[in-house]
Amino acid sequence: MSDYTPPKVWVPKESGGKFASINRPVAGPTHEKTLPVGKHPFQLYSLATPNGVKVTVMFEELLALGKDAEYDAWLIRIGDGDQFGSGFVEVNPNSKIPALMDYSGKEPIRVFESGSILLHLAQKFGAFLPTDPAKRVETMNWLFWQMGSAPYLGGGFGHFYAYAPTKIEYAIDRFSMEAKRQLDVLDRRLAETRYLAGDEYTIADIATWSWYGQLALGRLYEAAEFLDVASYANVQRWAREIDARPAVQRGRMVNRVFGEPETQLHERHDASDFETRTQDKIGD
Repeated sequence: MSDYTPPKVWVPKESGGKFASINRPVAGPTHEKTLPVGKHPFQLYSLATPNGVKVTVMFEELLALGKDAEYDAWLIRIGDGDQFGSGFVEVNPNSKIPALMDYSGKEPIRVFESGSILLHLAQKFGAFLPTDPAKRVETMNWLFWQMGSAPYLGGGFGHFYAYAPTKIEYAIDRFSMEAKRQLDVLDRRLAETRYLAGDEYTIADIATWSWYGQLALGRLYEAAEFLDVASYANVQRWAREIDARPAVQRGRMVNRVFGEPETQLHERHDASDFETRTQDKIGD
């Protein structure tokens, strides 16, 4: 039982934990740093967290369809505070990855928040977003469900289970309950239909798979056994089907700085980079 009593006015202090060095109560840049710009119409600044994976998977899926969606993917090391550089803050004032600059039109467009990026690209290329009004709304329902739900999985469950400096039973129990409720929401939906919006693979699946699909496949927080993810049979079927897509496999590699060297493509500037620029081939 904690004897902590909140003060009348909260004052920030060192909290500890894995991300303590980048937590702060104010926005804005901490240093001057210009973002690099490559040769392609789309410039992505990201890291292969679940939110980052959404966008690299989307780009690779668009390219697999033959769309003119070539992109440069620049690595943003959030542990080093790259997201607080002045150039990055100009693209995303919230200092979170991913952030995108779209130079394909008459004027450059900045796009931030992963859901906004997926929607922007889907609308621009007419892909992974149904034209049928009912299916389009259902896609948006699940896209926004993911955007609203995942903070409880990541910042809630993931933080207290895997990253907090101390294990707090109440916090872990609270967010484990919610994580399992969310998995049950998905499992019930996927018992009814192949993909979240129906029989068509959409940006809702891309966004949701990057969090919940990877959780179901044992890739997040080393929590598969703890949350008994194997018991969600419909989520497992869906997660494995999407995981087998070649574009998804490529997208997972981009801006990845962990795992086996052959799965890490720190930056992607050409389709051939998957064959020639992974870390097992170039090292650090």
